[in-house]
Amino acid sequence: MTHDVSTPSSSDTTTTDHGRTFTSLDPRDGSVLGRYPIMDAADVAAIVDRARPAAQWWGELGFRGRRELLLDFKKIIATEADSLASVISAETGKPHDAAYFEVMLTVEFLDWAARNAQKVLRPRRVSTVVPSMNQKAIVEYLPLGVVGVIGPWNFPAFTPMGSISFALAAGNAVVFKPSELTPGVGTWLEKTWNAVVPDYPVLQVVTGFGETGASLARSGVDKIAFTGSGATARKVMAVCAETLTPMVAECGGKDAVIVAEDADLDKAAAVAAFGTVLNGGQACVGVERIYVAAPVYQQFVDKLTATLSRVRPGPDDTATYGPMTLPRQVDIVRRHILDALDHGATAVMGGLDSVRDRYIEPVVLKDVPDTSAAVQEETFGPTVVVEPVQDLDDAVERANNTHYGLGATVFSRNKKKGLHAARRIRSGAASVNSFGGPGTVPALPFGGIGESGFGRIHGADGLREFSRPHSVTVERFRPPLNLLSVDPSERDMKIAKRMFRMRHAR
Repeated sequence: MTHDVSTPSSSDTTTTDHGRTFTSLDPRDGSVLGRYPIMDAADVAAIVDRARPAAQWWGELGFRGRRELLLDFKKIIATEADSLASVISAETGKPHDAAYFEVMLTVEFLDWAARNAQKVLRPRRVSTVVPSMNQKAIVEYLPLGVVGVIGPWNFPAFTPMGSISFALAAGNAVVFKPSELTPGVGTWLEKTWNAVVPDYPVLQVVTGFGETGASLARSGVDKIAFTGSGATARKVMAVCAETLTPMVAECGGKDAVIVAEDADLDKAAAVAAFGTVLNGGQACVGVERIYVAAPVYQQFVDKLTATLSRVRPGPDDTATYGPMTLPRQVDIVRRHILDALDHGATAVMGGLDSVRDRYIEPVVLKDVPDTSAAVQEETFGPTVVVEPVQDLDDAVERANNTHYGLGATVFSRNKKKGLHAARRIRSGAASVNSFGGPGTVPALPFGGIGESGFGRIHGADGLREFSRPHSVTVERFRPPLNLLSVDPSERDMKIAKRMFRMRHAR
């Protein structure tokens, strides 16, 4: 759940003290929320150096010791959920309940990582073959050391904690660089962690702009977990390439919803409307394209617009969603709408007048060319393109017609048919008759393909993402055939060849 984490313009954030600090602003009214240091390469390097002995202590603590402390961390977050939700709400502008739900998800995923790390990562024996029958073979998953996490602003607790929680559970220390738009969330998490583990800097935060993130990638950390736009991911990858630092990247999306002719239209419209305006459209798994079977197209559009007509953006907690957290995102949304309209699209609901200085009303477009920016680029606003299709085959082909591949949804009363269509969509995850399901299940891996990134967070794959597999063999007895010798005997080779032919040449 992502977007750009590059350096904002002066209209986004104000720097003072000769560029050594910056202010966090409330996007609802521009008021100052706090001031934070802009950390340079030397600052970041010092913090990573502090993390090294902490990582060793944390790794040697073992699964059970880490689990206890992680669950203590979880309990404090849950107890202080209103406090964290208030910080999220202030820095992103989203309503308090939406921020609180983000905290709820954050806690669920932290809990799963803490409780399942030992089961997933404990050493396990694997089978051997005849030439190595005298060996006990073990694969174990060891901590990487220090993991750098670069987080986004749209879900500033849930998204980065999807990496932080799993990296910590796997035995790593973490240095977290929150978005410059949401530094308060990062420092809240660090302060809360220090209340649980005060003596070792296992979780530290560095604040600043894009240069600070680049310094973290260049600091010698053992892996970078990045969430943000594909353009910024490429910049981070280039820095990581200097030292062959591995990286997992969760980037943007252009997720599609497919509505089959036999779908429950009321449910499909309600879910699609929610996905369209989720977090004001500022969600990488948000709904940006909908492909509807032609016979039920108009019925679906009527139900969708009726649902969206009840939506109200605003600065108060009773609003459906808040402002554009990143002010310049307004221009991107406006450009996509204008490009579509200029190329023959029709606004079924809303239009250019829906785009205001801070808030954007829902916009529904139809007859949008597949080459339009509104179809090919991540809009990251409360707009959606709705097009009729001939059948599911046509819908899947249209859904796959972008460089993105994060999530997708298929609605059909025939679950078997819906699942078959979902599997054909080029994406990292998909839901049938619901929205965003894989992103809310801690046991499922989450990530994309293509422009949506690579690697996985969450689930067993997420725990392994922050571990290194280590293979070990222990000799149980002397080999009956000694082939690993500079001069194996003629007898041993003769027997080995006979056994090989019996096993594989018959």
